[in-house]
Amino acid sequence: MNTDNPNCKFRSNTQFMNIFCRIAFCVFFIVTLAGCGVTREAGKVSNLSNCDFRIRDVEHVELAGIEFDHVRSAGDLNIGDFARIMGGLSGQDLPLSLQLNIEAHNPNTGDAGLTRLEWVLFIDDVRMTSGIYDKPVNIPANSTLNIPFPLQVNLKELLSGKSATAMLNFCMNLAGDGNKPTRFTIKLKPSIMVGGSMLTYPGYITVKSEYSAKQSPILR
Repeated sequence: MNTDNPNCKFRSNTQFMNIFCRIAFCVFFIVTLAGCGVTREAGKVSNLSNCDFRIRDVEHVELAGIEFDHVRSAGDLNIGDFARIMGGLSGQDLPLSLQLNIEAHNPNTGDAGLTRLEWVLFIDDVRMTSGIYDKPVNIPANSTLNIPFPLQVNLKELLSGKSATAMLNFCMNLAGDGNKPTRFTIKLKPSIMVGGSMLTYPGYITVKSEYSAKQSPILR
């Protein structure tokens, strides 16, 4: 699923989700004698199909050791800050760290949940990093839950082959002096354990947002 709607929904991809639910309930009937615990797990799979995901915000942005949370433009950076950034551009390491907060909303009357969440992060269409969020997540009924993704990457490696000007423009976008906001895209693939079997969502759910240092993230 690929949508510019800030409320990227599992239910928007009905074909994939129907397959996911059918598999879940087949597993449920096979292991139904295992007890009510399996019933609850199967219910969480069904409820997960109606959950909404969006990028709530981006915080704790730090580039080359410089905190960007209070940077509104390049004018907020001093000579020492520029020297550190240029040193990273000309050297081997330009560390970028941030926390991406994913908001999961469960509109159901019962809990929804997942066992793990595979993810891939893109910034300005550049694949930055990927990983697995392996902490079980329970989203209570009629509630919204924040899932934090702390990320650390070497921007110099990721932008290898790009000109120094292109890398500097990327950095200036983070500082709010770019021609357009920084675009964040995260692709999510949830899995949930049902009756001892791990069920993985077929395909990725794509969630997009735009971030400007001059204001809060702009959800599209």
